[in-house]
Amino acid sequence: MAASCSLVCCEEESDSDKAVIVRFSNGNVKNADKLDFTMYKNTDESNPRKKSRRIMAVESDRMSYVGNNFGSGSLKCNNLCRYYVGVLNRETMQMQVHAAQLFNMQPVIPGEAKEEPKAQDTTLTYKDKVDSLIEAFGTNKQKKALSSRRLNQVCSDTLHQAVTKAANTVINQKGLEALQEEVAETEAQGDIALYLPPCNATADRPENVYLFDDLLSPVELGALEQAGSKMAALTSEEMQKMRDDGGSLCVAKHLENLPTVGEARDRGARLAFYLSMLLKLAKQKNVHYKFGQEEGCPRIVQNKLLKTFTVETFKNGRVQNIVSSSMRAKLAAYSLALLLHMTHMTGDLTLLHRDLRITEARMTEVAKSMGLTLSKLPRGKADKAEPRDTNRHASLVLPLVKYDPFIERRKRKKMH
Repeated sequence: MAASCSLVCCEEESDSDKAVIVRFSNGNVKNADKLDFTMYKNTDESNPRKKSRRIMAVESDRMSYVGNNFGSGSLKCNNLCRYYVGVLNRETMQMQVHAAQLFNMQPVIPGEAKEEPKAQDTTLTYKDKVDSLIEAFGTNKQKKALSSRRLNQVCSDTLHQAVTKAANTVINQKGLEALQEEVAETEAQGDIALYLPPCNATADRPENVYLFDDLLSPVELGALEQAGSKMAALTSEEMQKMRDDGGSLCVAKHLENLPTVGEARDRGARLAFYLSMLLKLAKQKNVHYKFGQEEGCPRIVQNKLLKTFTVETFKNGRVQNIVSSSMRAKLAAYSLALLLHMTHMTGDLTLLHRDLRITEARMTEVAKSMGLTLSKLPRGKADKAEPRDTNRHASLVLPLVKYDPFIERRKRKKMH
């Protein structure tokens, strides 16, 4: 019967007490007794990364070997596994288990220069380093994306050179001052186009310059039937109250001049209701999603107002609709265009800017940007029996008027 032995586990050992297992990369050693082993440890005991570094040196009559547990030549298995060595005492038949570490011994030839690691190029950016890694170890998909990006970069550089050459040619032909004037005019027109309704400057009739369908679609106009009928049924006392409130002077004036019967009266009442919604929206700052429901505004028209004349913002954990300064200018332009269709292509700017609660200068600027013809009766003596209209009006007359861009000049203070 074979003799049995028992295992005895040693106490926790330090790195210096671990057993050492060496293997030679160029073969097996026959005479291990003739080898001289020497181990070196790092002197920096305070550094947690360096205190466990060891170098094993082995010398024989013919060759020397060196191995270490750190750097590129070390075995990665030391970090992934734990090795143990059992030592059997034949007298007590007890085997003691000790922790161990492996060293890969490589031959050292005297006089052979060790290849120094290449210094890292500090001029490379982080993006260039990542591209180098993709070239070496990237997948096929990453390599294709890198090649496509570099090709696009070359094309963009070529395009930039062509644009620069063309720009220099234009500057030499036209001159810098002329180009600056054109750029200023284009920027002014671009700012105005942000809040103006769609314009057809080459139209043959005034009604086709700002199309009515761009302001109110046939479906939306049809949805205003019930709201328009309520507007047409207002009494003179209710219209006077509307005037006294000072918020719908244009609407009240239009309702007074409505035809008595017929389709024209129904259409005019619907447009008056929609104009009142525009004027009410211009006075708002934060618009509730139920805007217009108390007045009987149809859902399709309500959605149009919120989508066209408000800006969505995120505040206090929810989406809110606000009327910004640019949206107020847009409301002024659309209200003026609608008023032109309601009053035979002539609108009262004075009443409209009071209803919108904006300055007269701002209202005049909007009318000029739309190419309208401004008119105002000159001041003079008038018959007391006849009321005199002193309001400023805007008319759509073909061809549209092109005004020079206004440049504000500050007055200099006189030095006394």
